[in-house]
Amino acid sequence: MGGPPAVHVDHRPWGRFELLLLNGRASVKVLTVEPGARLSLQRHARRDEWWQMLDDGLEVEVDGQARAVPRGERAWVPRGAAHRVRNTGDAPARFLEIAFGDFDEDDIERLADDYRRA
Repeated sequence: MGGPPAVHVDHRPWGRFELLLLNGRASVKVLTVEPGARLSLQRHARRDEWWQMLDDGLEVEVDGQARAVPRGERAWVPRGAAHRVRNTGDAPARFLEIAFGDFDEDDIERLADDYRRA
């Protein structure tokens, strides 16, 4: 019997993500955001995201409204909402992302790309 499925790890300028599951209509990731870093402001036309904070120090912005979300709390990002996460703490902070919808890099609209990706 084989072992557990492989985990895809992708390093980004703000930290990294670990893709735990991806199928046609859902993905599960753990994202780690380095202290003082934030994800680029983006929106998705074809997917919703549900976030569970695994550590303290994370601030969530959804459609211009930013709020601290403590460990154990959740945030919902509806399809079409501009969103990002920032780490305001002194240590790397993680959150679990469960996304529902179509997964395609072309679905990512970067509204403010802090990392100047093409």
